[in-house]
Amino acid sequence: MSEQVKIFFAACLYYSGLVKLARWWMRRSGQRLIILSYHRAAGGNLRGHLLYLRRHYRILHLEVALEELFSSRATERVGDRRTPLVLTFDDGYRDNYTHAFALARELRIPITIFLVPGYMGSGYPFPWQEGQRLASRTQVREIAFEGRTYHLDRLKERNLLARAIDLRLRHAKSVAEREAFLISIREALAVPRSVTVEEESTLPLTWDEIREMEESGWVSFGAHTMHHPMLAKLEDPSEVYCEVGQCRTLLEQKLGHPVRIFAYPFGQPEEVGNEGPQAAKAAGYDWVVTTVYGINTPQTDPHKLHRMYVDVSRYWLMMAVQASGVLNWLMLALHPRGYWWRN
Repeated sequence: MSEQVKIFFAACLYYSGLVKLARWWMRRSGQRLIILSYHRAAGGNLRGHLLYLRRHYRILHLEVALEELFSSRATERVGDRRTPLVLTFDDGYRDNYTHAFALARELRIPITIFLVPGYMGSGYPFPWQEGQRLASRTQVREIAFEGRTYHLDRLKERNLLARAIDLRLRHAKSVAEREAFLISIREALAVPRSVTVEEESTLPLTWDEIREMEESGWVSFGAHTMHHPMLAKLEDPSEVYCEVGQCRTLLEQKLGHPVRIFAYPFGQPEEVGNEGPQAAKAAGYDWVVTTVYGINTPQTDPHKLHRMYVDVSRYWLMMAVQASGVLNWLMLALHPRGYWWRN
């Protein structure tokens, strides 16, 4: 489905009054919690998203919202009856500081960021960004990679190589294998170590930036594994436990307080695997969020919380329709993972 068709569909739902009706129904139908999942904060209209959400929802830090959702006293709340909503940002990109944090302070909106501490302050892009970056900045004209020769003076060939690199990184059987491959492919493509001005907003946060955000009171943090592997692909089960558990240990050392919330990288069930949930329980997290689409209720499993994927580049009408719950049944009816809208 093209972007234009999606916007038209969202506009029909919004201006027909269905979105307003859905928000009213959600308020009347008992406790609900919407968790939105962003990644990047730059390159779109995050301000427009936040202004709309602030007007129609009660925005909370994730930990506060979950305490309320699962508290026996939550139904006794009086005052603001709008549906609670949480804004989460995965991974910890630099633009979460330069854009999301700046807007959070200005608009007085709390946000929650899930960190990958193995890369914080590294000064180098996250591994899952490297396919396109390496293919576009290569200094060689051709390369033989996994049985094929790529002619890199052609855009199509560079794009194909980028996808091949991404696939290899995503399906690595260990973090060590992934890191070794990155070193070798960077050398083979002769890509400079330095990053461009355009790439700076994609770098991981520094610990100084993280501490400044937390001290402001507008940003809270959760765990997102040490190195962001696809847990189901890790060959050694003990590495799953290390990725999930050591992440909490290091974050608590750096932040100086308990870290109670964990977000799976690649959070669909087949990507989490069998060991992921056990590792999260062993690490002692109170709550775990997935990427499974849906709205949370007090009956939702605290270790299988739903989120709605949102891209900052998407038109605000599409985000408004998603958050309202209008698509909750439609997306699941058409496709259990809701990717017809997301992609």
